[in-house]
Amino acid sequence: MTVQELIQQLKTGNLPRLVLLMGTEQILLDQALTALKQVIPPDQQTMNLATYDMRQTEVGVALDDATSPPFFGDWREVIITDPYFLTGENPKTTLNQDVDGLTTYFQHPVDSTLMVIVAAYEKLDARKNVVKALKKAALVVDVAPLDARAAQQAVKRALAKQKIDVAPAALEAFAQRSGGDYTAMMHELPKLKLYAGGGASLDVAAIDQLVPKQLTDRVFDLVDAVVRKQPDRALKLYRDLLLQKEEPIALNALMVGQFRLLLQVKILATKGYSQGNIQQTLKVHPFRIKKALQESRPVPLTTLARAYKGLVETETAMKTGRVDKALAFELFVLQYTSNQPITVGQ
Repeated sequence: MTVQELIQQLKTGNLPRLVLLMGTEQILLDQALTALKQVIPPDQQTMNLATYDMRQTEVGVALDDATSPPFFGDWREVIITDPYFLTGENPKTTLNQDVDGLTTYFQHPVDSTLMVIVAAYEKLDARKNVVKALKKAALVVDVAPLDARAAQQAVKRALAKQKIDVAPAALEAFAQRSGGDYTAMMHELPKLKLYAGGGASLDVAAIDQLVPKQLTDRVFDLVDAVVRKQPDRALKLYRDLLLQKEEPIALNALMVGQFRLLLQVKILATKGYSQGNIQQTLKVHPFRIKKALQESRPVPLTTLARAYKGLVETETAMKTGRVDKALAFELFVLQYTSNQPITVGQ
C-alpha cells in the first residue's frame, strides 16, 4: 500500500490494528506518521498516543501501553520506532527486548489499539518469527525511496494541485539539483510554489536561481571536470568549494567515493548488467547510478582506475602531512590531466 492509499483509508474510518511503515524515504514516512497520529483527537493525544524508541526503551513498556484500554477515548495508539531486532543487527545492549511477547501481540492485536511499527530500513530479517508474524498481520505501507521518474511525477502532481505548470526540462533540472532525492525535492518545493504563485514561469533558469546544488552534486561536477581532463574548470570548482569552507580531506574523500562508484558501475556495465541490476547490486540511489553510467561510458576503465588510485594516494599524503592539504588535490589534477605520473606527496 502507498502512503496516499493509507491516507484515503484512514479518512473512511477503516482503521487497521497494526501498521508497518517499511522503507527509508523520510518525507513519505513523515506523511504517513502525520496521518496516523491524527487518528487520535488532539485533546486525547497526551493520554492515548505514545512513541517508544527501541534503542532506549524495552519493548515490554510499549506492550503494556498497547494492551491498556484507551483513556476517555475510542483508540489508543502506540508507535514503535527503530525496532532493530526485526533486522539482522545484533547490537550490544542492556535492554531486555521481549521479542516473543511482541510476536504474540502481532498474532493477537488489541482491538482498541493502533500499533505502528516504523521500520526505517531497507529490509527486515524475513527468517525471524517476529517478522513473519508482523508481515502476516500488519497493513504494510511502502515508504521506500522513489526512483527519479516517480519522484518527478510526484513533484509534478504536487505543483498541479496549485495549478502550477513546470516544463519537462525544468523538472529534470530540479531532479538533478536535488540528486534525484524525493525528500530533498519536497523540502525545496515551497520556494518553487511561492515563486510560481506570483505568476513567474517555472523554467530551468528559475530552478537554477532557486535551488542550490547539494555538495554531492557539486563534487560530481568536479569529477566530471577531472574525467574530461579540464584542469582550469576542475581547479575553479575546487577553489570555490574551499571558499565555501569545505575541508580538503573531506572533499578528496568524496572524490574517492565518486570514482569508486564510476569504477564499479563501469565494471558491472561491461559485464552486461542493466541499470536496474547495477542499482540492486550496489544499493545506491537510482539517480546516482544513472549519472555514473553517463559519466563512465566514454571513459576507459584504466583511466578511471588511474584517477581512483591517484586520489587514494593523495588522501594518504594529506593525512600524513607529506603535502599541504589545500594544494594536494591541485597537484593531483595537474598531474592527472597532463598524463604525468601522479607523485603527490612523494
